[in-house]
Amino acid sequence: MWKQMIPAFRAVLLITIVTGLVYPGVVTGLAQALFHDKANGSMLTDNGQVVGSSLIGQNFTKPEYFHGRPSAAGSGYDGMASSGSNYGPTNQKLIDRVKADEAAFRKDNPDFTGPIPADLLTASGSGLDPEISPASAQAQVARVAKARGVDAGVLAKLVDGHVEGRQFGVLGEARVNVLMLNMALDQQFPVKK
Repeated sequence: MWKQMIPAFRAVLLITIVTGLVYPGVVTGLAQALFHDKANGSMLTDNGQVVGSSLIGQNFTKPEYFHGRPSAAGSGYDGMASSGSNYGPTNQKLIDRVKADEAAFRKDNPDFTGPIPADLLTASGSGLDPEISPASAQAQVARVAKARGVDAGVLAKLVDGHVEGRQFGVLGEARVNVLMLNMALDQQFPVKK
C-alpha cells in the first residue's frame, strides 16, 4: 500500500507547489512588472489620495457632476453585490424603475429635450459599469455647466476630449469614463463655494 501512497503524495505535493506557488508567483511577478497599474486595480488618485478605480463606477448624484448608469448592484456600485437585476422587459418592477429614472432625469436636466439615451435608464449587466455613452454625457452638459457656472460649449468640448473609441477599433462602442471626466471637471472648473 505504501508503494502506491508515497508516489501519490509526492505527485500531490509537486502539483501543489507548481500550481499553487510557482505559477501564481510567476504570473503575479510578470503582471506587476509589465502592467503595474492594471495589476493593482487601475486606481485613480487626486492629490495623492485614491479616489476610485477607472474600472468600477461610482454613484455621483450632485448636480455639478456627470452621473453614471443606474446600478443594480446592492445599494449602487457595490462590488460585493455585482450583478444585474435580471428583470425581463415585461417585468413591472423594471418598467417602474425606468419610468422613475426618466422622471428624475427630466427633473434634474430640464434643459435637455431630446430622447434620453438608453444607458442612462438601463443598468449594466454587472451593475458596476464605469462608463456612459458620449450621448449620455452630452445630455448632462447643460445641468453640469449651470451648476458650475461654466459655458456649456466649453464643457461639451471637455466631454468630447474624454471620449474613448472602440477598443482596437472594432470592439465595443465609444464611451466616456464618468470618474475620469468628473476628475478633469474638478481640476479645470472647480466648484465655487
